[in-house]
Amino acid sequence: MREKLQGRGLYVITDGPRPDLFQAVAQALAGGARLLQYRDKTGDHARRLTEARAIRALCAARQVPLIINDDVALAHAAGAAGVHLGEEDGDVAAARAVLGDAAIIGVSCYDSLARARELAAAGVDYIAFGAFFPSPTKPHARRASFDLLRQSAALDVPRVAIGGITPDNAQSLIDAGADYLAVVSAVFGDPDVRGAAARFAQLFTKP
Repeated sequence: MREKLQGRGLYVITDGPRPDLFQAVAQALAGGARLLQYRDKTGDHARRLTEARAIRALCAARQVPLIINDDVALAHAAGAAGVHLGEEDGDVAAARAVLGDAAIIGVSCYDSLARARELAAAGVDYIAFGAFFPSPTKPHARRASFDLLRQSAALDVPRVAIGGITPDNAQSLIDAGADYLAVVSAVFGDPDVRGAAARFAQLFTKP
């Protein structure tokens, strides 16, 4: 299943309810995002489904997979490409049973190589480590080391780095082996969403 995520690049994550959500998503995609995660922790299920379906269409137009944060049922109902699971969000086999073999299933591994090894063996499509830097989205997140990225290369699964990533510190993570940089506020908190996304995307095109 690993061939579903060939390539490398920017992985943008939406930042919850906002009036310009669709415009911001469209700008992030135009700026060069290669993966997009819809993240909304509210309990407004009807709005979340409506938004996820609309974002799926925006992503499809750019051939970018839409990943749903934490919610397997929403990913299935919205026709998303897959789901991202945290530590408390259910197991990979259950998500795979609902979403099918073609789904992209990613997992948070935080600062744990052991967790990454276990989940890679379970057939996930990417593993995410972080936070690598202080994160405005999750200020109390566990911190991951650059060595973790290097050591996890042996797992042969795409690796995502997350947590406080900016255009100024991103290159160090790419150099350590990150295949994708997952970014929330440094893209969606920037007045120029497209320009912010493009700055990250360009890091992956350097010779």
